[in-house]
Amino acid sequence: MTLALSLSRIALAVLSAVALGFAGHDAATSATGLVDFFSHFTILSAMAACVVLLTSGAAGLRDTRGGRGVPDMTRGAVVLYMAVSGFVYGLVDTEFHDTLMPSWADHVLHQALPLVMIADWLVDPPRRRIRYPSAATWLLLPVLYVGYSLVRGAVTDWYAYPFLDPDRGVGGYGRVTVACLLLAALFVALGALVVKAGNTAGARRRPREFRGGSHRRTGPR
Repeated sequence: MTLALSLSRIALAVLSAVALGFAGHDAATSATGLVDFFSHFTILSAMAACVVLLTSGAAGLRDTRGGRGVPDMTRGAVVLYMAVSGFVYGLVDTEFHDTLMPSWADHVLHQALPLVMIADWLVDPPRRRIRYPSAATWLLLPVLYVGYSLVRGAVTDWYAYPFLDPDRGVGGYGRVTVACLLLAALFVALGALVVKAGNTAGARRRPREFRGGSHRRTGPR
């Protein structure tokens, strides 16, 4: 199972990287441009997911005991980011996404990859229990991203997502504030689910190791 999982991770990482490559090429040769392309949260999250999958897969091939090469906290953060990206994708007009990249790459990055990362988290859950206060650090990057998007948007008059654009529709920055609060609630809710699912799956699969090694023997009893 370790070999199959490692090879699957590498294959999925390559597929996602190819999708990113085609999407980046389209952006570079169109009005979008690479700066705007890399200003999308999904693109940044997908890049991180590719690294996690590839690193974990390569580590698994090197270590037959199931080494993963990526800390569980890092994996959990990327799982959360991809889960939110997939969820938001279903709420935003697909025509908006179709202008960014080829249709097949769009589906790979916005639909398939989030499901892949969630499945990977459940199939190979964290080895140590993740505490909710520790997982709260996963929210730091999204907060920084929103700040970057709003500041850059105010300067360039371009926003990666419609709900961050105060000039789209009515309500201005009041509507954007509400959207950001709802987005924060989504991150917190899905983050809690990621922690809960990982802890539950880990406790079932590796009960002794998952308890944190507190039962190690230091000598004969």
